[in-house]
Amino acid sequence: MNHREIAEELVTKLGGKNNVISAAHCATRLRLVIEDESQIDKNAIEELDGVKGAFSSSGQFQIIFGTGTVNKVYQHFAPIVGVSMEENNSNKSESHGDSAKRKMNPLARFARTLSNIFVPIIPAIVAAGMLMGLLGLVKTYNWVDPESGLFVMLDMFSSAAFIILPILIGFSAAKEFGANGYLGAVIGGIMIHPNLLNPWGLSNAEPTTLDFFGFGVEMLGYQGTVIPVLLTVFIMAQIEKGLRKVIPHVIDLLVTPFLTVIFTGFVALLVIGPLGRMLGNGITTILDVVYNSAGPIAGLLFGGLYSTIVLTGVHHSFHAIEAELLNVGGNYLLPIWAMANVAQGGATLAVFFKTKNSKTKEIALPAAVSTFLGITEPAIFGVNLKYRRPFIGAAIGGALGGAYVVFTQVMANGIGLTGIPQFAIVQDPINYGIGFIIAVVGAFISTLLLGWKEESK
Repeated sequence: MNHREIAEELVTKLGGKNNVISAAHCATRLRLVIEDESQIDKNAIEELDGVKGAFSSSGQFQIIFGTGTVNKVYQHFAPIVGVSMEENNSNKSESHGDSAKRKMNPLARFARTLSNIFVPIIPAIVAAGMLMGLLGLVKTYNWVDPESGLFVMLDMFSSAAFIILPILIGFSAAKEFGANGYLGAVIGGIMIHPNLLNPWGLSNAEPTTLDFFGFGVEMLGYQGTVIPVLLTVFIMAQIEKGLRKVIPHVIDLLVTPFLTVIFTGFVALLVIGPLGRMLGNGITTILDVVYNSAGPIAGLLFGGLYSTIVLTGVHHSFHAIEAELLNVGGNYLLPIWAMANVAQGGATLAVFFKTKNSKTKEIALPAAVSTFLGITEPAIFGVNLKYRRPFIGAAIGGALGGAYVVFTQVMANGIGLTGIPQFAIVQDPINYGIGFIIAVVGAFISTLLLGWKEESK
């Protein structure tokens, strides 16, 4: 494979270097913001050596090369279109993200913003979720005395991420909103201050009410909450930006943070925090009603439709809802999403076994494996959506698996992980595994029964 020739041909088939606004790459895909996508010869691009699929999503035209290949192609592609490797890793990646956002519709842009806030936090929540799963096993099988020092310390480790979640969100959200990340963390810290009663340990205790100039402020903390801190930090970002416009530069370092924290602190505890708590409680209550009343039917619908939602990019906003659900016993949405994802792998496996097209076989097998590890784009855009009916077969498998995990009330202790990695954070690995098999086999059989039109090439 000549990576330089591929890069040169790619530029031509994209409509020339002037048609490429910005470029970046992830582990498997070249991500491009294009001026005019009508100039792209998509079919010709998909025939290039090493290309496993191409699609347009979230304001970007994305070309799947796979791990190890994409970075080698990018090394030659970047200089041709005027992007340096250093820029891709720092400032250019930020401008690339801004360019991509400008190409999105408002709903997709909102979803992408939430995704950018939560993706950096996922490792902390995953670690906490895995520790919770380990503690659950320890407690169920009496491996360790719950009063022992080991158990108590592990319990502290597992709950820490959720207790300081507002600080983590505050820092990440402030950066995404263009404000000072550390001021965002301070606002998160105010919302979980020790003087505020921790709702996690509320039990029968009643929070005190503070008299603030005749206005009663309930001294209840926001440990583990999501929406209140998101709204508050958004307001904080607007306050900080507004102050920087009017405060002289010579005193900006002293005055702007001082006033930002004061104004935002009052807004957080008096207005936005309580409203955000009501909104978060309302969302989780509605979801609980649907989950408990519709039961497997809800899983059938969500599992069947999730991959279609992925095509719109709106699924990026679900992280915030899932994080909110962790406060009410567990994340019951993530196992449903996982069923939809692995079903895409089942459909792609069916294509692999039946197709006579050698290039499709080359793409399908690694794409199927990647879905079982939680990465679905190669399967969806490189295979299933291309032939259409396999995508429908995957929806059927996802619906069946979704119905089963809801019926057995499978829940997760975290967010972000699907497929095989989710076994580490689910509360019921056995039923999750059964749902996994149902989704994959259901998608595999459905795809074979539906069939698809085989390409002559």
